[in-house]
Amino acid sequence: MLNKFRIIIFFLLFSVFLNAQEFQKYSDVKVPIKEAQFWEKLPNDFVKCGLCPWRCTIALNQRGLCRTRENRGGKLYTLTYARPCTINVDPIEKKPFFHVVPGADVFSLATAGCNVGCKFCQNWQISKITPEESNGLYITPQDIVRTVKRAKSKIIAYTYAEPTIFYEYMIDISSIAKKEGIKNVVVSCGYINQEPLKKLLKFVDAYKIDLKGFNEKYYEEIVGARLEPVLETIKTIKKAGVHLEIVNLVIPSLNDSPEEIRKMCKWLVKNIGTEVPLHFTRFHPDYKMMNYPSTPVSIVENLRKIAMSEGLKYVYIGNVPPGNEGENTYCPKCKKLLIKRLGFSVAENNINKGKCRFCSEKIYGIWE
Repeated sequence: MLNKFRIIIFFLLFSVFLNAQEFQKYSDVKVPIKEAQFWEKLPNDFVKCGLCPWRCTIALNQRGLCRTRENRGGKLYTLTYARPCTINVDPIEKKPFFHVVPGADVFSLATAGCNVGCKFCQNWQISKITPEESNGLYITPQDIVRTVKRAKSKIIAYTYAEPTIFYEYMIDISSIAKKEGIKNVVVSCGYINQEPLKKLLKFVDAYKIDLKGFNEKYYEEIVGARLEPVLETIKTIKKAGVHLEIVNLVIPSLNDSPEEIRKMCKWLVKNIGTEVPLHFTRFHPDYKMMNYPSTPVSIVENLRKIAMSEGLKYVYIGNVPPGNEGENTYCPKCKKLLIKRLGFSVAENNINKGKCRFCSEKIYGIWE
């Protein structure tokens, strides 16, 4: 039902931005497929995908773990190219990016599929289906950018499902958007190999990584992935000079150990410094974890204190009732309130040209 609702919103959105003739063109066209990037040919028409750490070896007419890349005739093709299944305009705080143009509206898109297996997935209606099941439209990268310009949006977000699985689509959109002065932000689990990541970072302004836990067992059993490649992604993004924010979804009894969180924060300080924002967000029951309780606000509040005691300057909590001080940004030098947030809304902003209005301390982020 939710997937059908998303498709309805999708049609309504494009009926606003496109005239009737253009809209008909998108809905009637037969969607072509595109050869994937980052793969190698193996004997007997097998191929090996090099996009993410799974490095799937794929037989003829079969697909990789993500179910979005298929071996056809001994070549690897992506089935998600130009096939968005979800498009929306969101406040950037919803991603969450708290240090990227506060209050901005962001043109957000996704295709079907994912390359990890989170049991708590909150977008499972699109992440756990195949491209054929998504009922999306055919929209070229050029038309996405034209639509964004008509909507007078300044930022495109690759989000909802895992953007890595529509890598070729994202690369082409972001490269065109960058030339048009439109910012690109990625909301990702970080499960991507180094070579494709470095290529993507040339076009990306900001990257949010879901660091879902800080031990391999949790990643293997709950996330369906490995931790180490995600840590490498985080270091690479920071080294490239791309704006970075980290989110940790806190699930009671599974990844909320104060000792583990302290260990994670020490790693962050050592490897990416003290200025990268860290968000602790509350879990709510979803997908295969309906039997787990929602995270108490007190737990994320305590974890925020631990992170700040380890030296992190900007630590936030999310999925909490509006008005909690953990939603706000404070100057790390003079401690005064810089950005007051109420949920996804910005009620007050005291950052001027990237600096604290009160003491002129430079604040990490993209502010214009």
